[in-house]
Amino acid sequence: MLTLLVIIIILGLAFDLINGFHDAANSIATVVSTKVLTPFQAVVWAAVFNFVAFWIFDLKVANTVAKTVHSDSINLYVIFAGLIAAISWNLLTWWFGIPSSSSHTLIGGFAGAAVAHAGSFDVINQKVIFDTVIFIVLAPFIGMFIAFIITVLIVNLCRKANPYHADKWFRRMQLVSSAAFSLGHGGSDSQKVIGIITAAMVVFGAWMTQHGLPIPAWAHIQQVVDAHGKTTFGHVPQWIPITCYICIALGTMMGGWRIVKTMGTKITKVTPLEGVAAETAGAVTLYGVSQGLGIPVSTTHTIAGSIMGVGMTKRLSAVRWGISINLLWAWILTIPVSGLLAAIVYFILKLINPVN
Repeated sequence: MLTLLVIIIILGLAFDLINGFHDAANSIATVVSTKVLTPFQAVVWAAVFNFVAFWIFDLKVANTVAKTVHSDSINLYVIFAGLIAAISWNLLTWWFGIPSSSSHTLIGGFAGAAVAHAGSFDVINQKVIFDTVIFIVLAPFIGMFIAFIITVLIVNLCRKANPYHADKWFRRMQLVSSAAFSLGHGGSDSQKVIGIITAAMVVFGAWMTQHGLPIPAWAHIQQVVDAHGKTTFGHVPQWIPITCYICIALGTMMGGWRIVKTMGTKITKVTPLEGVAAETAGAVTLYGVSQGLGIPVSTTHTIAGSIMGVGMTKRLSAVRWGISINLLWAWILTIPVSGLLAAIVYFILKLINPVN
């Protein structure tokens, strides 16, 4: 059991690393396409703020992800199968340069493996899945709306400004907006893996207790009941969030150049002014949904919608809607495909080891 737990932790951190370079484009695409920073400078800048998020974000999203399925339907094999499926889908979409959601990949994999284990869809926490699916639709539109409003406001406020001086200031401001979005990216996406690893720790702790064995301090998870009667993580060993934040930052530094091209140039052309508007809108959406509501929202969907929003301020035809429709299909398919992959992996594990 300990060996499987260690493998799951390694896979979880590997997923976090892949999440970093898969989603690096979210943080750096606009700042690279406007040539405010070189690609190398941009990934270092984004990685630093990915890690700084450790001191800013709490574990609201981690709690939500861990409760994607009912606890009595979770075992280490379910978590293992979910991670394998999530990693596979992430690598596949990265290879083809499709900016799909790492968050939804993980949730879909977790849910699919649990359904395969229980043989029923009743094990899924319907509220978590419903809220997540709703924000697959809402997040891009929220980002789009906020970006549109910010762009219109900036254009009107600066219409008499010297174009050269205005461009210079917006290039500086884009450093701030990209840092803010990278904070949101790190704080939001790292928590998904924190939630999965913590869920694995809870399962391991229950197994240790069942067999009359002491739970080691590094694996002890304290659970508390909040004012609404919901069980949440009261204490998580610090090594879990620290390693998760380190891994997503390192992954971001590895880049993700295939997706940068799609996000930075294929949706619409972006100027420094529009980059500031898109990144600010994305950051506001991430903070509001992830921290305010505790709902796992996709940084990919958010920034893509924000980029579309700034493009719409010029004219609707400025946005390449064909590319956007392709992205939408990837977003719709992510959860069901990840769930199916996880179920297949779980059934293979069941054949290899019938007792799980």
